[in-house]
Amino acid sequence: MQNKGLIKVFAILFGIVSLYQLSFTFFTNRIEDQAKAYAKEHAQENDARSLDNFERIYLDSVANKPAIDLGFTSFTYNDIKDKSINLGLDLKGGINAILQVSVKDILIGLSNDSKNPAFLEALAKADQAQKSSDNTYLNLFFEAFEETSKGSVKLSDPSIFGNKQLRERINFKLSNSEVKPIIEGEVSASISTAFQVLRSRIDKFGVTQPDIQRIGKSGRIQIELPGAKDIDRVKKLLQSTAELQFWEVYTNADVSQFFIAANGKVAEIIKAKEAKGTETSEEVAKDSTATGDEIDNLLGEVTDSLAANKNKDLFSYLLPNIPQSANQLSSLVGYAKVSDTAKVNEYLSNRQVRALLPTDMKYAKFLWDAKPNKNSDLISLYAIKSNRNDVAPIEGDVIDDASQQFDQFGVNAEVSMTMNSKGTKEWAKLTGANVGKFVAVVLDDYVYTAPRVNDAITGGRTSITGNFSVEEAKDLANVLKAGKLPAAAHIIQSEVVGPSLGQKAIDASVNSFLLALALVLVWMVVYYGKAGVYADIALAVNILFIFGVLTAFGAVLTLPGIAGIILTIGMSVDANVLIFERIKEELNGGKTFNDAVKDGFNGALSSILDANITTILTGIILYSFGTGPVKGFAYTLIVGILTSLFTAIFITRLLVDGNVVKNKPLEFVTSLTKGWFRNIDINFLKKRKVAYAISSIIIIAGIVSLFTQGLKYGVDFDGGRSYTVKFAQTLSATEVSEALQDEFNAAPEVKTYGTPDQLKITTNYLIDENGPEVDDKVQHLLFEGLKPYLPEGTTFDQFKGGYDGQTIGIMSSIKVEPSIADDIKTAAKWAILGSIIVMFLYILIRFKKVSFSIGAIVSVVHDVLIVLSVFSLLYRFLPFDLEIDESFIAAVLTVVGYSINDTVVIFDRIREFSKLDNKWSFNTTVNKALSSTLGRTINTSITTLIVLLAIFLFGGDSIKGFMFALIIGVLTGTYSSLFVATPVMFDSTKNKGTEEK
Repeated sequence: MQNKGLIKVFAILFGIVSLYQLSFTFFTNRIEDQAKAYAKEHAQENDARSLDNFERIYLDSVANKPAIDLGFTSFTYNDIKDKSINLGLDLKGGINAILQVSVKDILIGLSNDSKNPAFLEALAKADQAQKSSDNTYLNLFFEAFEETSKGSVKLSDPSIFGNKQLRERINFKLSNSEVKPIIEGEVSASISTAFQVLRSRIDKFGVTQPDIQRIGKSGRIQIELPGAKDIDRVKKLLQSTAELQFWEVYTNADVSQFFIAANGKVAEIIKAKEAKGTETSEEVAKDSTATGDEIDNLLGEVTDSLAANKNKDLFSYLLPNIPQSANQLSSLVGYAKVSDTAKVNEYLSNRQVRALLPTDMKYAKFLWDAKPNKNSDLISLYAIKSNRNDVAPIEGDVIDDASQQFDQFGVNAEVSMTMNSKGTKEWAKLTGANVGKFVAVVLDDYVYTAPRVNDAITGGRTSITGNFSVEEAKDLANVLKAGKLPAAAHIIQSEVVGPSLGQKAIDASVNSFLLALALVLVWMVVYYGKAGVYADIALAVNILFIFGVLTAFGAVLTLPGIAGIILTIGMSVDANVLIFERIKEELNGGKTFNDAVKDGFNGALSSILDANITTILTGIILYSFGTGPVKGFAYTLIVGILTSLFTAIFITRLLVDGNVVKNKPLEFVTSLTKGWFRNIDINFLKKRKVAYAISSIIIIAGIVSLFTQGLKYGVDFDGGRSYTVKFAQTLSATEVSEALQDEFNAAPEVKTYGTPDQLKITTNYLIDENGPEVDDKVQHLLFEGLKPYLPEGTTFDQFKGGYDGQTIGIMSSIKVEPSIADDIKTAAKWAILGSIIVMFLYILIRFKKVSFSIGAIVSVVHDVLIVLSVFSLLYRFLPFDLEIDESFIAAVLTVVGYSINDTVVIFDRIREFSKLDNKWSFNTTVNKALSSTLGRTINTSITTLIVLLAIFLFGGDSIKGFMFALIIGVLTGTYSSLFVATPVMFDSTKNKGTEEK
């Protein structure tokens, strides 16, 4: 090997840099351990939230103090925290969410809320088309508009985009094709604004190492906040449009007579419905402002739920605040349970009910308080003095600054706002006209405060009060300062992991990592003796390099990422196995030790490169099509393969060459393995018809199962919400499912997950509806349904969890809307198809024969079908998840890479034997190649399986299905490389006789 000195220098420098990068993680962990010790000393005993608060206090106190002092420079805790290994969501807890900025809202805003029939119909058609299309909403709108308008009206019409707002860029003479790029630019600019607004909010939230990025041109923004514990805060922060309004309000005296009349009318509607029984939702819709879906939901429940519970009128859900005297006047007009607010809204929006409003109140709208009353599940209702255009007297664009302050007593947190000159005048006018009355401060259609006005406020300053915590007041101030989103943004996919579950995942990952590493190290020594020690040293250096690279480039380490590293350990041994097996062959052929080492390394190089390049290609495809954890797995897999190539080819060579220089022959066997896989001469091709029959039977059984039982799709592919809930005792999954049936109108899927006291609950209830209030409603229903199984006195906040040390309640949750589930399915199909095409082309280029490509691809398809068949046949019976989700697709693509890796080594030996000057027939050449590589094939499979089994058994519940797919894939890939890929290649080769030498 040339340039040994240069390679040594590079390896040493690379190692030093890796240790330097990892040292920051060491010092960060030491300081955080000190913070935990401080918290235990000062916090209330067994109070998890108190522990968390004191831990933060300690870290804040040392944030800017030198943690590492090197004399010529120093690093603070904040500095080293930024340079330490980034732990992902599944290891640290937090939230990963994809937000969809509403392009529809942007278009409505650009059109100045156009009422043009063609425009409105095009929006409705785009809404419908988006449910089953991969196209962007904007393109769907353009297509629908062309179809709807039929040339009778253009996008540049003054009633659409040719309005005052866009008159400098769009005039009525422009054609649709000329207007489209202008609108595309405006929409893109609005999404960019939303991105910047969200980034500004997140930066002020205080989470370390947040990640926010746009996803193409789809209007989607991906946000990951590892370590975020108050998930409700995060969701409100992300989805709040910050549309601030100041309104006059009606008092409880103003609306009391309306409520009494409305109560009677609602009773009549319910009674008429029960009497008729057959009334259709279309007939009811004529008397209501609600949509068809809302009517179905509302009146369907009236018959079944209200009647059963004897709830026959409005006041069954709404407690009106009717004054008994003049001094009881209030801006609060009523109260309701949080779970009943949807029913109250639907009743109050009914056309027959609204017809009872006095003429001077016909534009009134009813809004709820921003949060329930303290120590109660009741929430207050307000009546807002709206108008025909629903435009508030003062809006948030007049706010210059906002900050969290305390009230005059220094006790209660509030938000202090400063207005510009225009706002100051309007605020003075509005408060002056309402002295003795009430004015409401409304943010995103929630009332934060509605106090009585004692005097006109002329200084341009005002405060928002509302029983805030300090964090809530800070968040609200940050939202107002960052500005409002140009359009509503709602979470279409989210994954929430509690920190307790994250710590459990870390412990499980570390244990599985150490076990896998120990088993592989021992196996290499048992099999190869001293040469195995050299391979172990190279493996240890490889692990150091992997973590050094991940830390240096700021990669996020996830649970699948750790699985990728552990898998790399198993597969990186393969390069050493190829080299050692080749050297053994050369020694058995009678060559001297020096020549055997030289020829062994040179001979194995082609196979090593081919095998690893195919796996790298798989990793690249995974990284391109995957999201979140899948990307983490792909990234660590690619890094691991590159570093393992370097360590196997160069580090191992340096160690082995040390024996060559000292003229000390090195045996690549032990007394136990000395005779293994020697002088093997098996006629594999003779057995190919039996192998074809076995594979056909399994695949046919699997296909039958796929058509009858199907596959169990996870929420990634079907859409829905999934909650991992921890209990204090073991529960029956069937019993819990039945208990939740009434809450969700259908029995959710419930199964034991991990430990016997932990259940995974999946439902698609209300998954088509958007907004944080919908997520809250589903969680409330889940809480109500599970109350009998929770310790007495458990509150909803305790159930939601999100703090260290949590012992019961929601440990993690996932939400995926159907629209993004369809996108994930499409990306998965393209990823698998793309990987197969890439592999076909690579094999064709490397081996220059179509038959080799055909054999490899048939083998890959065979392996994928076997894995799918096993999942279809067994998902009902095994005690862990066999869901088809993004992680499963990652596993399938890894199987593709592994299978090709194995096949390429055999093909490489066939090509090598074909070039030898001998009289072998092609049949003999193929059998000889299979026999000569059998030792490497089995050895690599064993080491990889050892690693996978370690992760499967000890690596945590969330990746058991992922690991199971890999285990099946490795077993199948090993079998198919011997009995499918090579035989199919042989059978598809024409003129086999011409291959004879």
